Amino acid sequence: MRKIFILTTIMLGLLMSTAGMAATGTWQSVTTGAAISYTTTKPVGTVAKDVNGKPMTIVYLENLSVTKIGQNSNTDDVAWLLSQGYQVIELDYAKHSKAVSPTLNTDIIAINSNLQNGKFCGLDCSPSRSYILMEGYRISRDIAYYHDDPTVYNFPDVYKDSEGDSLYLDLVYPANPSVKVPVLVTFSYSNSFATNSSGKLTDANKHKRMYLPYFWGAFKDSFVEGASALGFAWAVCDHPKYCDWGQGRYTGGANKSLGSIEVNPDAARKVKSAIRTVRGIGKPLGLNGDVAVTGFSRGSTAAALAVGDAWDNSLEDMSRGRFTEESSTVQCALLGPGMFDYEHALTASNEYTRMKAFVTANPSSPWTMQGAFSTIKSSASAPTLFFYNSDDYYKDSDKDPQGLYASQAALMKAKLDALGATTETLVDYSSGHAVPQASADLQRMYDFMTKHIASPVNTGIGNITNAASPQTGDTYNLMGLRVSSNYKGIVIRSGKKVVVR
Repeated sequence: MRKIFILTTIMLGLLMSTAGMAATGTWQSVTTGAAISYTTTKPVGTVAKDVNGKPMTIVYLENLSVTKIGQNSNTDDVAWLLSQGYQVIELDYAKHSKAVSPTLNTDIIAINSNLQNGKFCGLDCSPSRSYILMEGYRISRDIAYYHDDPTVYNFPDVYKDSEGDSLYLDLVYPANPSVKVPVLVTFSYSNSFATNSSGKLTDANKHKRMYLPYFWGAFKDSFVEGASALGFAWAVCDHPKYCDWGQGRYTGGANKSLGSIEVNPDAARKVKSAIRTVRGIGKPLGLNGDVAVTGFSRGSTAAALAVGDAWDNSLEDMSRGRFTEESSTVQCALLGPGMFDYEHALTASNEYTRMKAFVTANPSSPWTMQGAFSTIKSSASAPTLFFYNSDDYYKDSDKDPQGLYASQAALMKAKLDALGATTETLVDYSSGHAVPQASADLQRMYDFMTKHIASPVNTGIGNITNAASPQTGDTYNLMGLRVSSNYKGIVIRSGKKVVVR
């Protein structure tokens, strides 16, 4: 075995030395406030490219002020990435004191902003198949987690008559880890879907879960990739709605009758299978089985389906899902603005009147099955942190004075609170439809996650002195009220909470 290991190392080293000629330079780091050195290396042989021919890229952050969990040398891991066809951009932080989470997240945001525009450190890069990995990490890409039923959304026409595609996820993990690690799972808010081109299916919009112009790049979202500094693996999954977001129709329904809507039981089956798949795939890679789940916007709507403790067993759907022997429960959830209770949404936004027609036409998919709200039955539901901005209105704000996203979070939180489940809130960290970006807000989210993971690694979290500790009464101007089934919203009048009935 030792001879095989030595031979493999030599071969990887040769590959590294014979890879496309490396180039060097400096990049202005936001985190350190100074220029840091980079090295770019192109692979030899087959180059991994996206559907548009753009090279898949790994931005590899090394010499961080973080305990390195992956025990391989950086040389070996970079050589392995090159052997997989990735071009690699190494950023050398030279052990700078700020090269920890969450201060490192400012650079993650800056890097993704460059990648979404297709350029970084002088290289052309794929805006849909590029990843930021911290030292010691590798990636397993395009893992199938569920076989889609094309008759759920019936779009496009050629696809609805096919056998259906698989939904996929990408898993980033510490290679040869010194300890077993938890994983943070997220669902993309960029949809992958089949494409009809002159009567034939193409892959033009397949594997768009990392499409940065609609995803992390556009929204300056660094939370998931930054979790590696805490010792987490992470996975990004295709959104459960395998359809162009504004499209889709139920059987017998009008065109776009499922536009901007994901439906159950289909979505729940996919979410549960994704979590089981991450656990099953992760075991031999050194994952410890603890799972946190997070999401923003339509990704939050999906992630919320993992919170409740009382899904019907039929929603495990072993016929199209994977890893039936694994659990689909999660240890905690961090949910951004999303849809959790479609029945309330029916009265709060014209957009969701379409759901009424779907439910009427599909008696096997009643209101009680739509969204995460009805699945919450006891304190065994996952501890959940809600984050949103109170000025983030969806549509038809006149129908819901509080704003649809705030109402959805308040309603779900109130039910969890009434049952004794653990909740926290992070509100008004910025404005509009946005994710937390400030170090203090990100640290609070990381603290929540590590608090509810049984064995967090937590190796590279910085000490952000301006991070506010959660207070009992904060953000309760919008959340925390126990409300009845006729709840319509909460508004602020002269500084007092008023339930609108």
